[in-house]
Amino acid sequence: MKAAILAPVAWRTPPRHYGPWEQVASNIAEGLIKLGVDVTLFATGDSITAGSLQSVCEQGYEEDRSQDAKVLECLHISNLMEQAADFDIIHNNFDFLPLTYSGLIDTPVVTTIHGFSSPRIIPVYKKYNSKGHYVSISNADRSPDLNYLATVYNGLDTKDFKFTDKPQDYLVYFGRIHHDKGAAEAIQIALKSNKRLLMAGIIQDENYWKEKVEPYLNDQIQYIGHAGPEKRNELLGNALALLHPINFAEPFGMSVAEAMLCGTPVIAFNKGSMPELIKHQQTGFLVDTVDEAVDAIGQLGSINRKNCHEWASSQFSKEKMAKDYFKLYQQIVG
Repeated sequence: MKAAILAPVAWRTPPRHYGPWEQVASNIAEGLIKLGVDVTLFATGDSITAGSLQSVCEQGYEEDRSQDAKVLECLHISNLMEQAADFDIIHNNFDFLPLTYSGLIDTPVVTTIHGFSSPRIIPVYKKYNSKGHYVSISNADRSPDLNYLATVYNGLDTKDFKFTDKPQDYLVYFGRIHHDKGAAEAIQIALKSNKRLLMAGIIQDENYWKEKVEPYLNDQIQYIGHAGPEKRNELLGNALALLHPINFAEPFGMSVAEAMLCGTPVIAFNKGSMPELIKHQQTGFLVDTVDEAVDAIGQLGSINRKNCHEWASSQFSKEKMAKDYFKLYQQIVG
């Protein structure tokens, strides 16, 4: 089977630090190659794959700001669609824009919907409801207006994560510095529980950073920038818990799976996909408020870190994700 995997072109695939969609596209591509699929990855020219690579740019538009994002996206998507006949299946990890070509080609297009940036994009998905093959990344992140083929959880390379049995005495926040991700709430939880907090992630909202985060930084609350793979392992693995007090219905939450792979339980606000990712009182705690999160910190001793690792390994591995997608491809291609 010949498959084309379409990744975004904001960052490298796999990303150097931030780039969750690029990371998933990479894990799908490399997982499928191991299953014997002939994969061509459409991504930036500096991307890394064991398959074939096609690109229209050397670097992503977030890494080389001299490029126009929209122009790059159009060149990138059209490059694949003009070769559509060479593939048995196209796997779109690029949101709604590639769907606008799907009525013009014969090759089936599987689209993983990595979340809805706004309800205003749903009309495009609706238009291709009968022709598209939509996959959600959690049961929570589904629109009632769309027809879904399946839910496939994002899969990580479990070998990249080291299990840590004995943590150090600190909490970790790992994600964009943004209201959606609850950076300010994480600080309040740490202050109220009198625990050290290490924060890692890109600053996505400068005003939010200046008003809600920066004034609280000191020896107890530390911001360490964005953490690459080696730093991430150490940071997540050595933490007592990951704080994930989100303010939106998060479609998946990669850092939640990553923390549990390291054996670290997660204390998350009970929104979006969190009840699918976290087994309450077994791999972490689902809470509704800052005060409930503080109470949960007092109960961390009841969590067996090995359970966190085993649960995440069984549900969120690259191998499981690739197998799930391969089954869907076979179903579609017949």
